[in-house]
Amino acid sequence: MSLAPRAVLVHRTTEYEELLARHGTHGQAAFFLSSRGRDIDEVAGRHRLARQALTDVAAAVPLRWRSARVERADLDRFLFAPEDVVIVVGQDGLVANAAKYLAGQPVVGIDTEPGRNPGVLVRHRPADAAKLLPHAAAGAAGAAHHPRPAPIPDDGQRLRALNEIYVGAAGHQTARYRIGCGAGPGTPGSSETQASSGVVVGTGAGATGWLGSLRRQSGGDGPPPPEPDEGRLLWFVREAWPSPATGTSLVRGELTRDQRLWLTVESDRLVAFGDGMEADALGLGWGQSVRVGVADVALRLVG
Repeated sequence: MSLAPRAVLVHRTTEYEELLARHGTHGQAAFFLSSRGRDIDEVAGRHRLARQALTDVAAAVPLRWRSARVERADLDRFLFAPEDVVIVVGQDGLVANAAKYLAGQPVVGIDTEPGRNPGVLVRHRPADAAKLLPHAAAGAAGAAHHPRPAPIPDDGQRLRALNEIYVGAAGHQTARYRIGCGAGPGTPGSSETQASSGVVVGTGAGATGWLGSLRRQSGGDGPPPPEPDEGRLLWFVREAWPSPATGTSLVRGELTRDQRLWLTVESDRLVAFGDGMEADALGLGWGQSVRVGVADVALRLVG
């Protein structure tokens, strides 16, 4: 007898809830915001929209299904199961936050604030959940597969993201490393010792975010941004510093499915993290190497 699907509702604490946790009461939070030229009614209104969307989606879960909820801050401690249907209720970025912990489960993105969010990954309204969830559990024919970047250090650890991977110093200060394209250190291909504020490797899903900003700052030169479902990555070095010992010739490029970007650490400690989740980072020590390429598992986004 197979298990009934489990609906996992992913959400995040609203700004209003954070204000109440910090200031204790609605009145104190209102006073704090007014002193900074903001109105709490706008913040409270957005909170009500988010909570109502979560309530509506929860009510749309079929009665025979199991269900669970997980807040963004707890994603790294939540155990997703193969039979889960993941419903992200919030912003586009929340889909990226959840995706790094998934292994092929279908994802339904619910937009809590249409018109405020771009709606690239959260494409549906709460009222759509009732028809989308059975479709997702049945295999989600036609679901878009969004490739993900994955850094793999030489100690066997692995990390996946949806939008981008950052490799550099934890505080975004100067990172020192050797960078190259190919199978890894010691293999044929160009390489260079660099000092920079880090390296970003991103997908088409992240092409309108951090990756897009880096591409614009580079003058738009180089390969065009990948489509969200394209198995191609772009990478950029941030603020590479020229010196007698460090170069700036390898500062951007692209990676197809069979290509890898590798870095060998020449600093005390660097980190690799995905989609802004700095608290869930891989630590990289002096002399350690990391390879970044297209992950073997993609995000299955329904609709």
